[in-house]
Amino acid sequence: MTSKALAVLSAFDRRTPRAGLTEIAASAGLPISTTHRLIGELVAWGGLVRQSDGQYEIGPRLWALGLLAPVSRKLREVALPFMQDLAATTGENVHIAVRTGIHALYVERIAGTRSVAVVSRSGSELPLHATGVGKVLLAHADPETVGQALTRLVRVTPYTVVDRPRMVRQLAEIRRRGWAETSEEMTIGTCSVAVPVLDSDQRVVAALGVVATSSRRGLAKLVPMLQLASRGITRSAGAGDGVDL
Repeated sequence: MTSKALAVLSAFDRRTPRAGLTEIAASAGLPISTTHRLIGELVAWGGLVRQSDGQYEIGPRLWALGLLAPVSRKLREVALPFMQDLAATTGENVHIAVRTGIHALYVERIAGTRSVAVVSRSGSELPLHATGVGKVLLAHADPETVGQALTRLVRVTPYTVVDRPRMVRQLAEIRRRGWAETSEEMTIGTCSVAVPVLDSDQRVVAALGVVATSSRRGLAKLVPMLQLASRGITRSAGAGDGVDL
């Protein structure tokens, strides 16, 4: 029974975040009746959520469990006080993310008092090439990952950078100056800045960023504040009972 429930959950991935009963049954290789019963149990438990159109999505119980993974839990616990300070000071959305393949996994998001609506949430994944935190992570990724991302520069908005030479130049500039910026590349009406978060060996393990409305001027002026918070996260992680990022 456990294997069948896992087969149902395996029908969902970053390419299929929503699916209907028939689609789930086909993916899991199970009869419709069995799939329907398992989905009902998963919905009752909170592992799946049924939307008004009959489609199913991963539920909050699984998001919560995912955030208990060591890398997410440790990073979130250490970063949260610094993120709260940033949100209170800037009034904007503050994100921290790690890389998973060619996507940025959002470990935590804090909304500021004047924050703009964004598509990211804790546990969500967005493409590296279209987000501020994602570009930081991509700029410091291994050559194989960079190569894969450069072949999948999907246009999310009219302003998403999908030209390969231009993206290569952007990544080099991010490494040179130490921070990334975007303007309406993921969501129309928003812009962002982001900086790397290092571990004790000076490796980039995460990215910390602020997202604001595109009408806000001088967002780059927040970079020193972000860099200060990033260094605080690194120090706090290394100072806590042998804990490291």
